[in-house]
Amino acid sequence: MSFSPRSRLVNPRLGTYFSIFAALFVAVFVLSLILEQLGVSDGRLRIVMLFVPILLYAVIGVSTATQDVLGFFAAGRRVPSGYTGLILAMSATGATFLVAATGTFFFAGFDALFLLIGGLSGFVVMAMVLAPFYRKFGAYTVPSYFGRRFESKTLRIATAMITAVPILLVLAAELRLGAEIAAQLSGFSTFVTVFLMISVVAVCVAPGGKRSFTWAGVAQSIAVMLSLMIAATTVAVLVTSLPVPQLTHGPLVRSLVRNEVAQGLQIIQVSPFSFDLPAEGFQAIAKPYTQPFGALGPLGFASGVIMIACGIAAAPWLLPRVAASPGVYEARKSLGWATVFYGFTILTISSVAVFMRDFVLDLVMADRIGPLPKWLFDAAQQGFVQFDEALARVSFATLQFDRDSVMFALPVAAGLPQAFVYLLMAGGVAAALVSASATSVSLAAILGEDVVQGLSWEPASPENRVWITRVFVAIAALCGGLLTLMAPTDPLHLVLWALSLTAASLFPVLVLSIWWKRLTAQGALVGMVAGFAMAAFLIFASEAGFFFIPSLIAGSFGMPIAAGVALAVSALRPEANRRDLEVVRDIRVPGGQIIYDREMQRLQLQRHART
Repeated sequence: MSFSPRSRLVNPRLGTYFSIFAALFVAVFVLSLILEQLGVSDGRLRIVMLFVPILLYAVIGVSTATQDVLGFFAAGRRVPSGYTGLILAMSATGATFLVAATGTFFFAGFDALFLLIGGLSGFVVMAMVLAPFYRKFGAYTVPSYFGRRFESKTLRIATAMITAVPILLVLAAELRLGAEIAAQLSGFSTFVTVFLMISVVAVCVAPGGKRSFTWAGVAQSIAVMLSLMIAATTVAVLVTSLPVPQLTHGPLVRSLVRNEVAQGLQIIQVSPFSFDLPAEGFQAIAKPYTQPFGALGPLGFASGVIMIACGIAAAPWLLPRVAASPGVYEARKSLGWATVFYGFTILTISSVAVFMRDFVLDLVMADRIGPLPKWLFDAAQQGFVQFDEALARVSFATLQFDRDSVMFALPVAAGLPQAFVYLLMAGGVAAALVSASATSVSLAAILGEDVVQGLSWEPASPENRVWITRVFVAIAALCGGLLTLMAPTDPLHLVLWALSLTAASLFPVLVLSIWWKRLTAQGALVGMVAGFAMAAFLIFASEAGFFFIPSLIAGSFGMPIAAGVALAVSALRPEANRRDLEVVRDIRVPGGQIIYDREMQRLQLQRHART
């Protein structure tokens, strides 16, 4: 008996390729260290750390161009679980949770743990409730899933309009924060760096769609992890003599407990629904690091965790990523890897915040003798901190740190060469690029597949589908850049609003579409619109001062509205038809042929028979 050889799904040289990239990235950093010691100008070092990695990302994106529909929209469904998990984690983190969340941990202390708990819970919920079954359906976008699941073109287009809003919010947040970091690194204006970010996203994603984004995104994610780990580990060795910052910052936390209150920080009492995160810009430390519920109230903390968990689980720029996995087993594994990478990243930035608080505590200690250290003046010169230089002593109240520069101030406080600052900035730009690329390619797929072709079940020719979406990648990135320039808003607020809108509109209906057979197209449509409308109304009302719940968590109250309306409207309709019952039964069995591919093959056969 003879057997045909099994085709290899995964390129065995992937590890070699990305090891070469990692070596090149580290080599650029080491070269910058050497050139700095040789007296090369600071401006040239900044340009090298910004443009050399960008050039590497662009080369990877262009070299993975494809015209194949499956490769363009789902990376050929042959991405190993570890790489998929890395991209999921970094797309969810982005520059916002990397840079702004470091400042949030620095100012809010333990209250910022809602970012860690909510993100980890979101990936767990996605893995348990949504991802395997979405992978079995195999749709390239969330609106395509709803349209084919309920055979409703109206639902498909309405979902596309709703999902475009949170995607644009995240895209604008990442482009703005990435452009600001690139402006600090290059010396260019923010206006110029915004269009630089747009151009890089278009070059890295448009040639091959999800395929180009996958491999360029893996390189960008590796750059983020390397930059963060090199800087944090170096500081951990200097401070604790151990190269494990995620664990060794514990003794520093105990010193903060003993000394921060003695040096003037007071215990703060807040209302149960408080959600007072530090805003962007300069501000002073106001609460002890270890005080729980000093910036967030207990109910606000719980609402934030639920909002982030449900928002990440149903995020239309994250959930379709599992369709690139070779199978359902790999999809589950990819979510496990995403949980590991996300938790590792957030624990590392929390250690960065603790190390920085320790340096600040040394400054304000009452028994400190001598002049103010040089690093404080260097950090002030670079725009990381503000204080009155005429003072002989400083306190927590007289020191003001920029929330989005806390991460970059750590190497300065530790006395490390300036190349470490540029390394972290390059990592921040890479984090912004991977998240902006994820949202751009998802929005482009929605516009090309569900808006332009949403009124017809029969897809366009493979060449037209690819070229239409390729053009929309550039349009989506440009729209995000214009939104960034016209309506600059705190990036952390934009991302949290996006997750809130996603949780309120998509999450309940996605869960019901898999686990409740009687859900109808009308129930899904009305429930989704009701949840989105309620969340948007509460956010605007809270920002206008008409609602006592903070806007960052107000949208989470739309989730029960969406679920209740979807259940009520579906219950008023007749029983689900046989076709819907068979689809649900097929979705719940993860193995077997992919439903979306089967439907596309049927449509192609019908077209061929007519012609």
